[in-house]
Amino acid sequence: MHRVPHKYFSSSEFSEQLNFGTHYHMFSANLLTSSKFKVINRFRLGSYLRVAVVCFSANSGKENNYLIMSKGLDHDTLNENVKKVQYAVRGELYLRASELQKEGKKVFFKFLRFSVVHPQIIFTNVGNPHALGQKPLSFPRQVVALCQAPFLLEDPNVGLVFPEDAIARAKHYLSLTSGGLGAYSDSRGLPGIRKEVADFIEKRDGYPSDPELIFLTDGASKGVMQMLNTIIRGEKDGILVPVPQYPLYSAAISLYGGSLVPYYLEESANWGLDVNNLRQSVAQARSRGITVRAMVIINPGNPTGQCLSIDNLQELLRFCSREKLVLLADEVYQQNIYQDQRPFISARKVLLDTGTPISKDVQLVSFHTVSKGYWGECGQRGGYFEMTNIPAESVDEIYKVASISLSPNVPGQIFLGLMVNPPKPGDISYPKFVQESKTILDSLRKRAHIMTNGFNSCRNVVCNFTEGAMYSFPQIRLPPKAIEAAKMAGKVPDVYYCLKLLEATGISTVPGSGFGQKEGVFHLRTTILPAEEDMPAIMDNFKKFNDAFMEQYEDHRGYSRM
Repeated sequence: MHRVPHKYFSSSEFSEQLNFGTHYHMFSANLLTSSKFKVINRFRLGSYLRVAVVCFSANSGKENNYLIMSKGLDHDTLNENVKKVQYAVRGELYLRASELQKEGKKVFFKFLRFSVVHPQIIFTNVGNPHALGQKPLSFPRQVVALCQAPFLLEDPNVGLVFPEDAIARAKHYLSLTSGGLGAYSDSRGLPGIRKEVADFIEKRDGYPSDPELIFLTDGASKGVMQMLNTIIRGEKDGILVPVPQYPLYSAAISLYGGSLVPYYLEESANWGLDVNNLRQSVAQARSRGITVRAMVIINPGNPTGQCLSIDNLQELLRFCSREKLVLLADEVYQQNIYQDQRPFISARKVLLDTGTPISKDVQLVSFHTVSKGYWGECGQRGGYFEMTNIPAESVDEIYKVASISLSPNVPGQIFLGLMVNPPKPGDISYPKFVQESKTILDSLRKRAHIMTNGFNSCRNVVCNFTEGAMYSFPQIRLPPKAIEAAKMAGKVPDVYYCLKLLEATGISTVPGSGFGQKEGVFHLRTTILPAEEDMPAIMDNFKKFNDAFMEQYEDHRGYSRM
């Protein structure tokens, strides 16, 4: 056997050196076991990576040269924007929680003097109401069931199972389609349902809405992504996004190659918005050569839960008018309001109330969905966006791009129609619909208080009240020793805390770092969606874990909550 020269690698080590597919098919099995390899050059030809390799045979003592070419889906050759995307809601914590769930058995966890038995993982990481036990509303499910199985409408006994108004509404929606729920609709959605959405908007805001400027989408997220893709032309185009922010925005901006321009919400002012902060953010972006083209608001806030006042919205609209920004108004939680001081008011209503010239100047795109509110129909993927003051030529371009996907899903469109046009007084299903809706919203309001009070009873935890949406976003005042332990473990401090919480209690949350936060400040986001009867036990387990965690890491000479 010949001695192997310096800096040659075994076949497994060599695979790591390549950073893409092993391509071992070009080497014989004997060569793989008896040879060593090394990379002597890397270069690109077109979009492909080529690697020049020397293979040294220990049997013959000879060197042979090979040229290996990467393939289209090897990681090294992927679109760099795809690799930049991060989405914390389904990130490391979610993946670890899923692993624990797969174990499929009760687990006994201990953390210092705190111990708990929990039968399942509690996925509070995502606003997914039905997954956490919320029951679907009866009327929309009855209507869609009949639309999905129209032969039931021909059964003489259908009226014994389904209420008369559900039967009538199912026939109405089927008449709007060109072949039932299995047929494509217009790429903007069924015209009849877009008219229902327009009527809903007019009733809400007091101003007419044009169905031709309403596009139905597979959930609000698809609409947000379509608009960002339309606005962003390259890395020098910036989008103002509130921080903390919902990771959809940072992920989509990365995917489309733009630049996120953060503006920070003020936690000490109940996550309020300071226009001076906005001005500074725009000025700093422009100093880096970035053209700020649009601004995102999330009202009510995700993850922060605040509701914007009329004064806030007026300031924002004046700012967008002055800076020539498109306003992207994420209003998907408009039904989720848990206090009476600041009801939801749409950006569109405030814009049109303002009068000219601003009401004719600001370009506004508003988003809504069936996934949130008291409906919680996340899996149905029904949503819409409405455009205000957008030039007709631009609307045509947006329609063209929507046409690539042919049609939003039709059952989701029908759910949306039912959301914006629910049973009315005098309809057979109205009393039950109102009772079901009120029960859900009243319970969510109670849970918002239970969770906020629970967090504020914990050591080194401070939490603003959840005014709206469906999340709490408490600040966790991590002691220096805990931050150091996180660094030693190679984790961001709030990720470290949330992993420990998951392992100890089964509660799956999202670290605040996934939403953005000020340097040296740490949070977590959790939904308020677990069942009301389970909430006290969940908060008790959280408090036991948190206080034990703080006991382990806190300097007993004193550590201030504030």
